[in-house]
Amino acid sequence: MATDKKKLLLLFDRPQEPTFVTKGNNSVFDVPINYLPEKYKPIGVQLFNRFGEDASERISVKEIPPPNLDDIPELQRNENFSLFIPKHRKIAGKLIRLFLAAKNVDELLSTAVYARDRVNAYLFHYALSVALLHRSDTQNLDLPSLIHVFPDKYVDSQVFARAREEANIVPEGSRTPIEIPIDFTASDLDEEHRIAYFREDIGLNIHHWHWHLIYPFDGTREIVAKNRRGELFYYMHQQIQARYNFERLCNSLKRVKKLSNMREPIPEAYFPKLDSLVASRTWPSRPVNQTPSDVNREIDQIRVNIDDLDRWRDRIFDAIHSGNIVDGNGQKIPLTEFEGIDLLGNVIEASIITPNRNFYGDYHNMGHVMLGYVHDPDHRFLEPFAVMADPATDLRDPVFFRWHANIDDMFQEFKATLPRYTVAQLNYPGVTVANVSVQNQGGQPNILNTFWQQSDLDLSRGMDFQPRGSVFVRFTHLQNQDFTYTITVNNQGNNRMGTCRIFLAPKFDERGNPWLFRNQKDMFIEMDRFSVSLKQGSNTITRNSTESSLTVPFERTFRDLDVNRPTGGDELERFNFCGCGWPQHMLLPRGTEAGFQCQLFVMISNYADDRVEQNTDGICSDGDTFCGIKDKLYPDRRSMGYPFDRQPRQGVDTLQQFLTPNMRVQDVNIKFTNRVVKPRNRNN
Repeated sequence: MATDKKKLLLLFDRPQEPTFVTKGNNSVFDVPINYLPEKYKPIGVQLFNRFGEDASERISVKEIPPPNLDDIPELQRNENFSLFIPKHRKIAGKLIRLFLAAKNVDELLSTAVYARDRVNAYLFHYALSVALLHRSDTQNLDLPSLIHVFPDKYVDSQVFARAREEANIVPEGSRTPIEIPIDFTASDLDEEHRIAYFREDIGLNIHHWHWHLIYPFDGTREIVAKNRRGELFYYMHQQIQARYNFERLCNSLKRVKKLSNMREPIPEAYFPKLDSLVASRTWPSRPVNQTPSDVNREIDQIRVNIDDLDRWRDRIFDAIHSGNIVDGNGQKIPLTEFEGIDLLGNVIEASIITPNRNFYGDYHNMGHVMLGYVHDPDHRFLEPFAVMADPATDLRDPVFFRWHANIDDMFQEFKATLPRYTVAQLNYPGVTVANVSVQNQGGQPNILNTFWQQSDLDLSRGMDFQPRGSVFVRFTHLQNQDFTYTITVNNQGNNRMGTCRIFLAPKFDERGNPWLFRNQKDMFIEMDRFSVSLKQGSNTITRNSTESSLTVPFERTFRDLDVNRPTGGDELERFNFCGCGWPQHMLLPRGTEAGFQCQLFVMISNYADDRVEQNTDGICSDGDTFCGIKDKLYPDRRSMGYPFDRQPRQGVDTLQQFLTPNMRVQDVNIKFTNRVVKPRNRNN
């Protein structure tokens, strides 16, 4: 009988415990003796008897010729793992290809069981996750959220000692959640800590990690060369930057200053307060005013100089200004009006599909590496990399946003070379947006409410070598009250379709002055995008905030393999890919207690110019703004960020001057209430 493919998910359970130890709800793999690591082979029978005797389920593992793992063990089991480090990336690519090459689920299970106790746990999780997402016979599996497998990447290190005490002493069912302080990494004496709730949000960091699972650097070309991958790299990160700057203004801080000179001290410090349970090392910190330097770490096979970064940057800017990328054969590839941004994104975020990578280098990734090793660039102190060098954790560090302000500046330089949108390219003749309003749950017009919410997570499946049973932590995160858009549209023509595009931006800059449009356009965050059917005459469109094309529900961000698993059918198949998306609880910026003044922008564009001809029936489109649609084209033919992705046409200095009749702006206030809502599902 073929193996139930859901059994593959048990391999993520308690990642440091050997495969033959019970997993999940008392299941055990029947591991062939030859698959055991050398240290366990002499006592294999005793181990199987000890750990399999009381198992409620035995999972057969077919013995096949062991896969070739030569050079994959170069990454030791007790090391951390990073997609930004070329050595790690290549090893991960080999393991991904090994998993993808398995002929069926049985062979994949055998290959994965053999590899699991021989390779680095982080590496194994990443490679198997990418393979399961992209294999046709496993892509409907709902992968566990990273927080359940490696909670050490997100949870205050002090929690684990308390969790072990709780698990050893308190019977299951009587255990109370261990609360993670909202201010566990710093105090407000550090002004950057005012926005730690955003940078350190677990859901936001999981989104960033999941995006990299769907868009890997290495592996087979088919899984890397996805539709508009480079443009999506640009747009997703540009929107993170816009949102971060929005949060900064809500907290009386200036917009982030780009980090373009690696030879200057970095005034921002970061002390993550995290311990790596797998690597058994504390994540390194960065004190105030550390200066990056050339990285020469033989153990990591990394040698990168600041001069390298400068040279790659200058070559990329030369390509932007000349309008061409030069490939490895010396042929020019034009950076065209619509496809150029995709090509540029694939150059800046280097991967196996980057043209002429030897010439244009590895700018984005090596910047992360240099900043991640700023505390020990030559390995003299035997320190691992810091959070900035791991896509699962890098958003936590303030310097991430300074580096990505620099990255976004390169993209904006290219966008500034493109023709401005004309009135004809923006307008939808005969369609007028007559009125826009939002209503909160209390019925108040144009007031959006935010507050603090506490939620509980069970971390037991990521905590090795401790008593079985649930161990809950309670964390505090931003939350917003649901709201509804009401949009009135007049259509003077026949029945037709449109695309409703909703954006939000601060009304004033950090000085309290009205924006120049060329600056405000980069502050607009996309809130929703959906198609609408317009009948002749007046149309009233209503849309709930929970329907946003940007977000995925809280349950999908923090999906638990048991508690939140769909029951089956189409919902099960859609569940995993929809794990990628902006977390619903972070849809709105925090705002202020007095009310933060914003401008809500609504546009109805011509659907005939937006439409992508493809069948998406039964395919999840939640969160498609940042994540696309599985195995399909990006669901909007326009440039990502349209209509705010280019410099304004001549004579447009303000947002009002930019508007055409099919657009409308409404002033709204985001009002933050400094209260904490306790979880509803637990008594403590």
